[in-house]
Amino acid sequence: MLQGVRQALWALLLIVSVAQAQFNFFDQMFGGGEQQQRQQQRSQQAASDSSRYQQMWAGAQCDNYLCPGTLACVHFPHHCPCPHPDVEEKVELGEGSAICVSKGGFKEGEAARKIELARKGAL
Repeated sequence: MLQGVRQALWALLLIVSVAQAQFNFFDQMFGGGEQQQRQQQRSQQAASDSSRYQQMWAGAQCDNYLCPGTLACVHFPHHCPCPHPDVEEKVELGEGSAICVSKGGFKEGEAARKIELARKGAL
C-alpha cells in the first residue's frame, strides 16, 4: 500500500512539473517575456544627455593630457588613441595633431595615403 502511495505521488509530481514547464514555454512563446525584455532594453540604453560622460571625465585621474574621446591619459594630444580602433585608423597630420578616420579599405595605411593625396590636391 505504501509503495502505491509513493508511485501516485511521483506520478502527480511528474504531471505538475510537466504542466508547469508547458505553461512557461507558452508564456515565453506568446509574449509573456516581452515586458521583461523591454525593461532590460530600457536600462541598457544610454541617456540622451552627457551627464554620464561628465561624471567619467570628472573621475578620471591624469597628470598629463586627458583625451576627450577615449579618456585615455597620454603625454601629448596627438598620442590619443582612436575610440574605435577596429574600424578607425589614426593619421598624424603634423605639428602635433592627429585625426581618426574610417579605415580606407583592405590595405594598411590606405586612409593616410588618401588624406595625403587630398592635402596635395591630387584627389
